[in-house]
Amino acid sequence: MDVKAAPNGVATIEDRILRITGYYGYYPGYSSQKNTSRSSVTRCKPGANCPSSHSSISRQLSPLSVTEDSSAPILELQSRGSSGVCGHRAERQNKSGDDGTQTHPENSSQENRIKARCLSCMSMVLKAAWGLLIILSVSSSWVGTTQIVKITYKNFYCPFFMTWFSTNWNIMFFPVYYSGHLATAQEKQSPMKKFRECSRIFGEDGLTLKLFLKRTAPFSILWTLTNYLYLLALKKLTATDVSALFCCNKAFVFLLSWIVLKDRFMGVRIVAAIMAITGIVMMAYADNFHADSIIGVAFAVGSASTSALYKVLFKMFLGSANFGEAAHFVSTLGFFNLIFISFTPIILYFTKVEHWSSFAALPWGCLCGMAGLWLAFNILVNVGVVLTYPILISIGTVLSVPGNAAVDLLKQEVIFNVVRLAATIIICIGFLLMLLPEEWDEITLRFINSLKEKKSEEHVDDITDSSVHLRSRSRANGTVSIPLA
Repeated sequence: MDVKAAPNGVATIEDRILRITGYYGYYPGYSSQKNTSRSSVTRCKPGANCPSSHSSISRQLSPLSVTEDSSAPILELQSRGSSGVCGHRAERQNKSGDDGTQTHPENSSQENRIKARCLSCMSMVLKAAWGLLIILSVSSSWVGTTQIVKITYKNFYCPFFMTWFSTNWNIMFFPVYYSGHLATAQEKQSPMKKFRECSRIFGEDGLTLKLFLKRTAPFSILWTLTNYLYLLALKKLTATDVSALFCCNKAFVFLLSWIVLKDRFMGVRIVAAIMAITGIVMMAYADNFHADSIIGVAFAVGSASTSALYKVLFKMFLGSANFGEAAHFVSTLGFFNLIFISFTPIILYFTKVEHWSSFAALPWGCLCGMAGLWLAFNILVNVGVVLTYPILISIGTVLSVPGNAAVDLLKQEVIFNVVRLAATIIICIGFLLMLLPEEWDEITLRFINSLKEKKSEEHVDDITDSSVHLRSRSRANGTVSIPLA
């Protein structure tokens, strides 16, 4: 049977497929010749002559014995096909191997970055959670202290004795700190070793008698004056007014630091100081400049001033202190108060300035509750600096103002008129302005610029994503033509 070849030398569809795939042993008319060869093969009995066998074999081998001109393109196509397929596969394997070696460190570094970001986010969340807890604890302890003092004044009015009694509780600050050290530290230290380590706040030689008298005496006097004036103000004013006026100590700290420590001048803090002074005047005007109101405002402002002087002098002579050094210093103040200031309440008792009938008649429950909450407030302020952001401690202090206002409203001890409410809000706003960092303007500009850059990057990413999507759609809808000949 003769096979009529197409003009391109390919007879049937099967021949085309075999030619495209590079089938070894392919030649033009392979499929037709294969069919004819199958039909031409006959079975012969053993020993019989098969005359057609040689002819069929010659017919099968005749196409292979064509000229070199016709077989050369076939061999070239086969070599191209095999080398192309194998080369393509090898190239894919090499590319995949190179990509694997290149992407493996990139993936590991990306995973490390993701882990680092997760850890930083977790630490920030944990720090924020501790900060929220510290804020609530600081504000509630200060509100509780102020309200217990107001309750104690109903039956017992001895402000200096109450100040002296609560200051003596500061001795327990260092034992509380050491208990926390034993509970959390991996390497435990003896009490004396830890005490000597924390006494470096007084100098390299530690705490000596000379330094004890020289460094502790002025701070103990300022501590006692701050608390004593605060208790005196609570007798004349409501707890809300006193706590709001005490928040002016931030403005006084800035002014004293600017004058004494030559700190950086900041216009926003000057505005905050002016707002604090305005709030003080408005607070005195709220009761039409009543005598008790003016005296109470003076006591509260004096307490805020001595507190600011205490902080500025501490920064000047002692510098910054960690939690252990702060615990050591506050406990030292308690010892100094117990040893050297105990004669003052005795003198006031015998002069009947602050007199009580018997020690059994003293409201020990209120006194211990006030001293315990005051100690808790001091501990939380120092612990909060270690566990969370210092700014949150100040926010906890200013939140005592609305806390005391809520309690006073429930007790119906205060009537908020427009002037008193405006004065309280102005003082609180001034206090919050004092919390702005020194580089607040630069930080604000950086934040705004980062937001702008982020928006521009997101816009560019959206454009690139849309272009890549359009390209992928065009590739998916397009057709790839394979030449058949």
